[in-house]
Amino acid sequence: MRASLIRRQLGGLVPPKIATPKSVSGGSGEGLGPLVNFYSKLPKGPATARISGLKGRLFAGENASGVPLLALVAGLFGLGYTIDYHMHLKHHKNHAH
Repeated sequence: MRASLIRRQLGGLVPPKIATPKSVSGGSGEGLGPLVNFYSKLPKGPATARISGLKGRLFAGENASGVPLLALVAGLFGLGYTIDYHMHLKHHKNHAH
């Protein structure tokens, strides 16, 4: 593999402004102080559970409501009614009741 490809793939692991090649390759460990300081400030412990997708946006949290479900039922009813109405019009085109 090329060095640029490896650098691009591993670029997200270490912030580029904190860990420079000069500070990482110095064997004494003094150069890693800013890197250790950066990672020590990150939150520790398990991540909070998140509900994503439509369920998270519409049915969970403080904005939870049943309006999207009612809109789906109304939309299906309207679509079905429209199809039935047009089929009925086709029926009357050639055959009168």
